[in-house]
Amino acid sequence: MRSVARLLPSRLDYSHLSRSWRRDILAGVTVGVVALPLALAFGISSGVGAAAGLITAVVAGLVAAVFGGSHVQVSGPTGAMAVVLAPIVVLHGVGSIALVTVLAGLIVLAAGVTGLGRAVTFIPWPVIEGFTLGIAAIIFLQQVPAAFATTSPPGERTLAAAWRILTNADWTQAAITLGAVALIALLMILLPHLHRAIPESLTAVVAVTVLVVALDIPIATIGELPSNLPAPVLPHADLGALRDVVGAALAIAALAAIESLLSARVAATMAPTGPYDPDRELVGQGLASVASGVFGGMPATGAIARTAVNVRSGARTRLSAITHSAVLLGVVYLATGPVSAIPLAALAGVLMVTSFRMISGSTIRKILRSTRSDALLFILTAFVTVCFDLIEAVEIGVLVAAFFALRSVARRSSVVREVLPGPHRPGDDEIVLLRLDGAMFFGVAERISTAIVDAEHQRTSVVIIRMSQLGMLDATGANTLAQICTELEGRGITVIIKGVRAEHTTLLANVGVFDSLRHQHHLVDTLDEAIEHARTHVSSAAR
Repeated sequence: MRSVARLLPSRLDYSHLSRSWRRDILAGVTVGVVALPLALAFGISSGVGAAAGLITAVVAGLVAAVFGGSHVQVSGPTGAMAVVLAPIVVLHGVGSIALVTVLAGLIVLAAGVTGLGRAVTFIPWPVIEGFTLGIAAIIFLQQVPAAFATTSPPGERTLAAAWRILTNADWTQAAITLGAVALIALLMILLPHLHRAIPESLTAVVAVTVLVVALDIPIATIGELPSNLPAPVLPHADLGALRDVVGAALAIAALAAIESLLSARVAATMAPTGPYDPDRELVGQGLASVASGVFGGMPATGAIARTAVNVRSGARTRLSAITHSAVLLGVVYLATGPVSAIPLAALAGVLMVTSFRMISGSTIRKILRSTRSDALLFILTAFVTVCFDLIEAVEIGVLVAAFFALRSVARRSSVVREVLPGPHRPGDDEIVLLRLDGAMFFGVAERISTAIVDAEHQRTSVVIIRMSQLGMLDATGANTLAQICTELEGRGITVIIKGVRAEHTTLLANVGVFDSLRHQHHLVDTLDEAIEHARTHVSSAAR
């Protein structure tokens, strides 16, 4: 019951509300203003539509704020999710998004309930940064059609579509939309220098929209938006439909979990609100996506940029994220008319600037200057993200990182032949003292086996294997050690094992290492005991 209660809202979530409610409300209003153009833009960029983006920000933002594991996380549609959804819309149609969203939400919810929230800690830093760089590049490239007053064919890869549009552009027609994009970028860059409190993205969008309407400039706009939230409807889910979208739902669920947990982890380091609960965060994000899908929205995740704005604005409790959703709900009921007049090129400009702000030049330099393997991992993840698939990029990045990690461990593993301590005694030349360092696992077991066999010479009577410095041991390594002991004993060479660590005892016993020894007294705790026992064997053989 305690573990279940930990995943549910409680009074402790609002323990600081009496001291921070004013700052929370102000932060929520600020984030709501920042989130409006992004929600609309990500909805359009995904192919689901501006209305779906706005609905997602309202519904999912509220549910995740109440049920999530972070006190300051702000959730809603994001660029990464828009990138994943775009090909799904092409393959399965807009009508499939509600089912995909609900199904992905249930998967994320199940991951939280079963305690998989801490799995994100196994994703290496270069993979995360490479993934972020790739996402930023895709977001920018996705805006090229709107910036050039054209569209890309359904199903065409983002990079190829952007290149085709650039090489075949009608510059006369694109001049107006490119001008709108340039003005948006200029305002978003300059306005923060005038005053940090100015919401640059919203102000830039309003300015360009007013200019377009006042001058009656012929340019594509968002179009009609709903003036209220649609009634909740469960998506149709027959067996055939589920079979078609289950793969897409798994990909979306993986992305939602990764992005949300990364965002919550960053927020926990930025705000003095205490640690976040990763499992509860997944529960909240899963419920948020389910609710979003029921209301006709798209999958939601924790949004790093909006969460950072929330923290910097002074947020300390969940009231700020709840207020953010309330602000956007007010837009739905009171301001859909003016919002529908926003040019698509203006939103494209907002996302282009946002994509550049996602990239940290200092972080890239740090990774490229760290190690060759980490630099390669970073570049590979970014390349696969842009050219192939986001989830494949993370999977490949983690696998390559695991390979490099195992190689590094293997390089630090060795067999060292040592000189017997103390004054030399007759017969010591027949004793070989070997120390296993580092790790003995499937990646190095055969090499260590060869090194131990090569260490002996014709007059060897006893081999002492020191294991006190062996940090890692798996079943392959233990089985190899058992084979080594059996082989040496078969040649008439006595094997003494010294210093078995407590965590290795059960494994060594189960695979038969101890049974391969000639006598139970050949398993000793100290080096002095091992050497003394070895010398008695040499003396007995000499007699």
